[in-house]
Amino acid sequence: MLSFHDFALTRHGTVRRYRRLAVPLAALLAGGLAWALPENGLLWDALNRALPGSSNGRVLVVGIDDATLRDYGRVGSWPHELYRQALNTLDRAGVAAIGVDVLLGDSARNDAALAAVFSRPNVVRATAPGEPTTLRPDWRSPTGISALNLSEDGVVRFFQTAYADPASPGGLAPSFARQLVVAAGRNVPLDPRARILRYSAPGPQPLPVIPFRDVVNGTIRHGDFQNRVVLVGLTASGAGGLTARDVGGAVVPGVGLQARAVSSLLSGPFVYLPLWTTVLAGVLAAVAAVLAGGLWGFAIALLALALAVPYWLLGTLLPGVTLSLCAVLGTGLVMLERWWGLRHAGGRDSLTGFGNRLAFTRAVEGRWQGRHSRPLGLLLVDLSGFRKVNAVYGHAAGNELLRELAGRIMQHKRRGDLIFRWGPDEFAVLLDNTPAAELADLTRRVQLSLDAVSYRDLPLQASVGGASTGPDIQTPTDLVEAASRSRYSIKYQREQWRV
Repeated sequence: MLSFHDFALTRHGTVRRYRRLAVPLAALLAGGLAWALPENGLLWDALNRALPGSSNGRVLVVGIDDATLRDYGRVGSWPHELYRQALNTLDRAGVAAIGVDVLLGDSARNDAALAAVFSRPNVVRATAPGEPTTLRPDWRSPTGISALNLSEDGVVRFFQTAYADPASPGGLAPSFARQLVVAAGRNVPLDPRARILRYSAPGPQPLPVIPFRDVVNGTIRHGDFQNRVVLVGLTASGAGGLTARDVGGAVVPGVGLQARAVSSLLSGPFVYLPLWTTVLAGVLAAVAAVLAGGLWGFAIALLALALAVPYWLLGTLLPGVTLSLCAVLGTGLVMLERWWGLRHAGGRDSLTGFGNRLAFTRAVEGRWQGRHSRPLGLLLVDLSGFRKVNAVYGHAAGNELLRELAGRIMQHKRRGDLIFRWGPDEFAVLLDNTPAAELADLTRRVQLSLDAVSYRDLPLQASVGGASTGPDIQTPTDLVEAASRSRYSIKYQREQWRV
């Protein structure tokens, strides 16, 4: 599609002037847009569903399932000896870290018999948000807040490695998933920024789950647990409030979602682009759309969306929607340029960029009412010999001559003056606030400047006539006729002088 740049290429710098405005404006608007929208939740949701990741092979869940509850009864009524047996079995199996995602908030049942297992550095105990991290002073294992980021629609999309600590204003409390990964030997900084929870598509066994009762009874293969990160939590069908929906819409036990958070951290969490990088990319997309012109901005927008896929596969979150909007914004400015150019094309001379007769009529009518306080002046310029240049050297030579003439007239333009191409070899200058006393001096200076115009061996002669509003000028037509008489008078005098 023809861009405004192509349409108005010959407009004596008009397009360059528009482009000088459009490029910084596009950069400014795109930078603000990218700064305000550095994240694209809907896009990343779609990519998470379309390109699910596989669970990290080190993560395993020991589930308190329906069969376990039938054997031992309700979780809150269990003897805590069951936890000691299970954790000792897992320790003998050679696990790297154990996370107990069961809230042990009943202080009456927190007996000293568990002190040995809940003081191991590779055992992490979950605590509820706001719950004291130490239920007994002799339980020295690390603790972490068992929390996930639940969206308003009831979907868990994000998790954090740290949450605000109510007991310490401005402080951070580590999350359960983060503490478990640290216990497994990987350093993860405390960061309250939300991280995307990798989605695992339903499959035959996307995340291994071993019944808790098998671990208590010791009927497990130790090789299945060697160097694994194990999470113990409720997976029974009646878990109720301990479940949430993932981005695929499936209802997942809380311990399963925590296992995905651990898997995400072990596999390498998604990396957010620095804000300055996002802003710079948005600015480049918008500026490229402006410079390319036409509808190329939409191609840039589609490319930005497409690039989000390989970046996702590489573990980097590219805000493709934001960058696409920046490119579309640049295209919008190009279309605005085109509209503006088309709107004013009827009043513009394509060769010189000056207004034409229609534009002159509009300008005079617009300024006529104020002529008493700001006298209007008019210069009419005629170039004799122009047609002969066209005939002898061609229209390209004539165009070159007209552009030189226009440039010389432009040198005398003052603030508020307007220049028009009046005819094939004529120009008009509408002078702002120019009484008769100033008109004569300005006419003389323009005439002297144009006397030097020549083209090769052909004789040329410019004639400049002027008039200004006064008592005898009642209409714009009177002003034009007065300037024409002055021009013809000067032209006649110069021809007589040459004879």
